[in-house]
Amino acid sequence: MQTKFEHFAATSMMGAPDSPPRDNGTLQFERYWESRAFGMAIALSKHGHYEWEDFRVNLIGSIAEWEAEHAQDDPSWDYYQRWLQALERLLTEHALVDSAELESRTAEILTSLKCCDAGKK
Repeated sequence: MQTKFEHFAATSMMGAPDSPPRDNGTLQFERYWESRAFGMAIALSKHGHYEWEDFRVNLIGSIAEWEAEHAQDDPSWDYYQRWLQALERLLTEHALVDSAELESRTAEILTSLKCCDAGKK
C-alpha cells in the first residue's frame, strides 16, 4: 500500500520522459535491485534527504546524457541504470555517502550477487 507521498512520486512521472517502465499500468521491475533502487530513491526523498523534483531533474539529465551518446534503438538502453545513476549522484551531492563508500558497497553487493548466482547454476 502506497502512502500519499509514494503515490505522488510514482504518478508525478507518468507520461513524462522519466516515466518508469510499466506493464498494464503496474510498475515493472525485471531485476530485484531495480525495485530496491526505486524504493530507496522515494524513501530518501520522503524522509527529507532531497526534494523529489531534484531526483527527477537528475534522472532526466541521466537519460539525456545516455541519449546524447547512443542511438535511439541501442539495445544497451536500461532505464534503471539511469535511475541508479541519478540516485548515486544525489547520494554523493547531499553527502549521504561519499564516492569511496559507494564504490566499496557496490563491490560488496556485486560480489554477493555473483556468489548467489553461482549457487543457482
